[in-house]
Amino acid sequence: MAAGDRTVLQFNSPSSAILSAKVHPLVIFNICDCYVRRPDQAERVIGTLLGSVLPDGTVDIRNSYAVPHTESAEQVALDIEYHHNMLVSHQKVNPKEVIVGWYSTGLGVTGGSALIQDFYSREVPNPIHLTVDTGFRNGEGTVKAFVSVNLSLGDRQLAAQFQEIPLDLCMVEAERVGFDILKKTAVDKLPNDLEGMEVTMGRLLALIDDVYKYVDDVVEGRVPADNNIGRFIAETVASLPKLSPPAFDKLMNDSLQDQLLLLYLSSIARTQLGLAEKLNTAAQIL
Repeated sequence: MAAGDRTVLQFNSPSSAILSAKVHPLVIFNICDCYVRRPDQAERVIGTLLGSVLPDGTVDIRNSYAVPHTESAEQVALDIEYHHNMLVSHQKVNPKEVIVGWYSTGLGVTGGSALIQDFYSREVPNPIHLTVDTGFRNGEGTVKAFVSVNLSLGDRQLAAQFQEIPLDLCMVEAERVGFDILKKTAVDKLPNDLEGMEVTMGRLLALIDDVYKYVDDVVEGRVPADNNIGRFIAETVASLPKLSPPAFDKLMNDSLQDQLLLLYLSSIARTQLGLAEKLNTAAQIL
């Protein structure tokens, strides 16, 4: 065979390369909720990811919904009509969110993932495959993102290889507290408002101690000064309102009393609802 007639085995990269992805906590919570509510015979949950592709190629995953499916060792069947109906209903509320990929629960890519990836490749170019380990096999809920690269022999496509891409969890501090609790294998109880405030204040004091130690080290000449850190500290200090210690104590006490009042009112409302339900049940019996 001549050198020019040789058939080359090669990977075909996507036309528009996806560099990374970022996922919002709502997606993780929604996937875990769907996994808990799955049918008894289902081993995992599969669904559609919604979001947008940013100009730098990053996929922003902002929402999701589960898609009913059945699977066996040889095949996977998705309810395509349900998938399209959910997409139409969702885009009536969020028209800017489009399909960016799909998700499945489990530690990683499975044998049937290529079939589902092929379906979503017809829905959107270069779909993301997000996996969420709801079984906590590594001690926590591992979240990974993949893209597929086609393996071809000449003009013939042989298979699809999944390659992991960087994934960033976008969340504020309040969301991170909930996510940290969610990814643990066991939790004694969920923190209430006062306990959450105590944890937050503890972290704030630890950060203040770190800043104080850094400033002291710079003044004493133990570490070189960094102008960027100095400007950041100056902007932070300048943004704080000037309050005297008595005024600050009063502000904190007022806020604490407001939270205690809310807890008291919610407790009274819960008690009244319980009494009303029991009276209604007794009236129906009589």
